[in-house]
Amino acid sequence: MTGYLTTHVLDTARGCPAEGIRIALYRIEEGERAQIAEAMTNADGRTDAPILPVQAFATGVYELVFEVGDYLRETGQAGAAPLFLDHVPIRFGISEPAAHYHVPLLLSPFGYSTYRGS
Repeated sequence: MTGYLTTHVLDTARGCPAEGIRIALYRIEEGERAQIAEAMTNADGRTDAPILPVQAFATGVYELVFEVGDYLRETGQAGAAPLFLDHVPIRFGISEPAAHYHVPLLLSPFGYSTYRGS
């Protein structure tokens, strides 16, 4: 296998990378979720290394959970409690064992989007 998984977070409300967001990666098997990795975004909104590197990469169903609440609070975007967005889960499948999967989060206080990038 030569594939790997990367991610990043862009703050679309402020027009900049989102630094300091904790990201957890889970593998989903038979309906059960098991955490397999954790990372923080750096000043460029990216993790310092692939969140699922070549040596751990496998096809299957995964979920990235972006802990965005603290970031929104720290940047003054949170609004009243409870936050509209605090934890953002993105569940996706990996079917190509030799591919680079890139799953970014485009974030604002009241919405988000994602896509399969490269």
